[in-house]
Amino acid sequence: MTPPCREWVNASIRRIEMERTRCAETHLLKVELPSMPGLTLYLKDETTHLTGSLKHRLARSLFLYALCNGRIGPNSTVVEASSGSTAVSEAYFARLLGLRFVAVMPRTTTAEKQAEIVANGGEVHLVDEPGEIYAAAIRIADETGGCYLDQFTFAERAVDWRVDNIAQSIFHQMSEEEHRVPTWVVCGAGTGGTAATIGRYIRYRGLTTRLCLADPVESVYHRHMADRNVRTWRGRSVIEGIGRPQVEASFVADLIERTIAVPDAASIAAARVMSRFIGRSCGGSTGTNLWASLLIMQEMAAAGERGALVTILCDSGERYRSTLFEDTWLAKRKLSCAPYQRQLEAMLAVPDVSSDPARPEPIQAPPPRARVGG
Repeated sequence: MTPPCREWVNASIRRIEMERTRCAETHLLKVELPSMPGLTLYLKDETTHLTGSLKHRLARSLFLYALCNGRIGPNSTVVEASSGSTAVSEAYFARLLGLRFVAVMPRTTTAEKQAEIVANGGEVHLVDEPGEIYAAAIRIADETGGCYLDQFTFAERAVDWRVDNIAQSIFHQMSEEEHRVPTWVVCGAGTGGTAATIGRYIRYRGLTTRLCLADPVESVYHRHMADRNVRTWRGRSVIEGIGRPQVEASFVADLIERTIAVPDAASIAAARVMSRFIGRSCGGSTGTNLWASLLIMQEMAAAGERGALVTILCDSGERYRSTLFEDTWLAKRKLSCAPYQRQLEAMLAVPDVSSDPARPEPIQAPPPRARVGG
């Protein structure tokens, strides 16, 4: 590729930095669970980004990284391999810079995500097998003389883990809470970049917080954590955005202190139930995070511990309206959420006090929802 015009690169970086300045920080939602006194769940709500997901931060960093490394010029076609949300955000930044953008995605990616990419000026190239996205993206970039952003390689190095990242934002927002340093942070891994950023920041600041990976059962990552020789897995998960068939270059296993493998049906049940409880629509990867978070909080409650746990609300359930929130779609895939939904509702229920003689009989009413707020 011909070296890009320095003036254009400078102007493009300036446009992205202006966009960053215009963006407010995302909210940290406090969720008080009546059944777990002394414990508080916090959700970092990344849906409030302009492109609706956690991946807005990554897309911005990937574009800046590629610009500063001379990989993008004024006539570049920008290409990415993605399961959807990263591509939505990257399409937005490509349009901001006036560049053509092509998203290479599995054919199973939700129609809602595909429509958002197109609405942001991008193009969609679908492949039959998830593992084909890498080669197809490289081929398209080569054919067009463009730039393959390659989130799976560059996510952990494009983001500055010391400042101006999601981890710094979380711990700053926690600084005035009762439990200023959360006992746990729980997150999933697609590229692994978010987990790497949070894990490194925890160590950089000398914090006692522990990092848990919430991973779909059909992902390679939790298998790799148990046996570092395992680097590929042929399973298929319906949870988009996290879990991979291969260990990606940005995944840093040594930063993770615990792994919880979550069945797809449990993730979907958690997304559905918690969407109602907190009044905000949650996607499937958020459901994975929430299921793992509530299991940890249940253990903490049983041990009489007090403290806080932070996890990430990655994207909205509206992107999965035709899939994870559609009963017919689930039935075709023989996914039954009911057992997990009952278990989750039991975790969230207010404790039964009717057998306590010191208390009056409780009024029979539906269990209260979790309270979200300050």
